[in-house]
Amino acid sequence: MAGGGDALRALLRAANALLQQRRYRAALAVLKGFRNGAVYGAKIRAPHALVMTFLFKSGSLREKLKSIAQATYTHSRNLAYFVFTYKGLMALQSRLQGKKIPFHSFFAACIGGWLVFGENNPINSQIIMYLLSRVLFGLSRLAVEKGYVPQPKQDPFPLVAALIWGTVLWLFEYHRQTLQPSLQSSMTYLYDDSNVWHDISDFLVYNKRTDSK
Repeated sequence: MAGGGDALRALLRAANALLQQRRYRAALAVLKGFRNGAVYGAKIRAPHALVMTFLFKSGSLREKLKSIAQATYTHSRNLAYFVFTYKGLMALQSRLQGKKIPFHSFFAACIGGWLVFGENNPINSQIIMYLLSRVLFGLSRLAVEKGYVPQPKQDPFPLVAALIWGTVLWLFEYHRQTLQPSLQSSMTYLYDDSNVWHDISDFLVYNKRTDSK
C-alpha cells in the first residue's frame, strides 16, 4: 500500500512539474480549454434541458432522461471541440507569425464555427442565436465607442425592448413557423394555453387537464 501511495505522489509531482514547463504552455492551454468547454457546456445545457423537457415534452421518464442526457452531451462535446480547435489554431498562427494579431482570433473562430457548429440542429441553432443577440449588442456598443455612431442622448434600451417584443409576438401570432421550436413551445404555453380552461383545476393548478372529462 505504501509503495502504491509513493508511486502516486511521484506521478503527481511529475505531472505538476510538467504543467510548470513554459514550452508546453500553449499545448496545455489547448487541453485545458477542451476540459473547460466540456464542463461549461454540461453546466449550461443540463438544467436548461431538464426544465424544457419536463415542461414541454411528452413521453416516458426514460425517454425524457435520455433526451436530457443527449442534449447535454451534444452541447458539452461541441463546446469542447470548438475551444480545442480555436485555441489550437490561435497557438499555431501565433507560432507561425511570431506574434498574435486580431485577425487570428476571427479566422480561428470562423474555422471552429464551420467545423463544429456548422450542422443545423436544435442545439447548434440555440447556441448561434444566443451568440447572435450578444454580437449585435457588442457591435452596437463598439460602433458608439469608435465614434461611428453618435452617443445616444437617452438610453436606447427601452426602445430596443419594445421593438424586440413587438416583433417576436407578431411573428408568433402570424408567422409562427419562422420561430425556433423551443421558443414556439414557450410562447404557446404563455399565450395560447392561457386561453383554455375548463374548471379551477386547469385554470389555477394545472396548465391542461389530463382526464377525459
